[in-house]
Amino acid sequence: MNVGFIGLGIMGKPMAGHLIAGGHTLFLKGGRKGAPADLISAGGTECASAAEVAQKADVVIIMVPDTPDVDAVLFGEGGVAEGISAGKIVVDMSSISPIETKVFAEKIAALGASYLDAPVSGGEVGAKNAGLSIMVGGDEASFEKVKPLFELMGKTITLVGPAGSGQVAKVANQIIVALNIEAVAEALVFAAKAGADPAKVRQAITGGLATSRILELHGERMIKRTFDPGFRIELHQKDLNLALQGAKALGVALPSTAVAQQLFSVCVANGGAGWDHSAMVRALEIMAAKEVG
Repeated sequence: MNVGFIGLGIMGKPMAGHLIAGGHTLFLKGGRKGAPADLISAGGTECASAAEVAQKADVVIIMVPDTPDVDAVLFGEGGVAEGISAGKIVVDMSSISPIETKVFAEKIAALGASYLDAPVSGGEVGAKNAGLSIMVGGDEASFEKVKPLFELMGKTITLVGPAGSGQVAKVANQIIVALNIEAVAEALVFAAKAGADPAKVRQAITGGLATSRILELHGERMIKRTFDPGFRIELHQKDLNLALQGAKALGVALPSTAVAQQLFSVCVANGGAGWDHSAMVRALEIMAAKEVG
């Protein structure tokens, strides 16, 4: 396929690389620094604007940080909407507002194109090893057309429902991830404060019911103090904001999600907006006056 890819950061770059390796023709639009040189040398073509990407590609994939960024890529000056035409498909793989996603889908449909929201889970590791979980909202026909591209980037690919459903699934995912990070962090801080070796405690409980990917991966980060992202705290905060805003609109209480958000806020207040989200442990360490590692 002729595929456009807009947003070539920590996640987008390896995802685009898998599509090129899969034999697809890629039209690329990066940020201020442009498209990465290795993607160009691999066969990608750099475009001057999102509109140009949309003109040349049959499927346009977007992977940017937040709702306003997607809005700008789609409908800003030189945006996708200026170059899109009937029969093409826009796929937003960013993690953004489910409510705004429905509005974006309606606007793209009015131009004769289709829209899928397809946020991902798995972080930088999943993006690099093509092991992402991809949660999709949109119509089944468009999903089936794009599915071969999804299969080059991820392992678990699910059509959840109509437009916006993928984003709802991603928000639910981010609630679970944040609360698991918080649970692992609390356990390791407790172990350290009690005088046990947190690394040994983690090893001991990994084989039991408490085991999880978070304990395996993020627990190790906490112990080794490797807080380079990964997935930045400021981005996870954005996702939890979506959860809490949605909960307010729905009249649903998410008390533990609110606590996790406050712990992230402690990290941000201590200069940690750009830390990996496993660094939530730092907030608990500050309160306990004891570091895990």
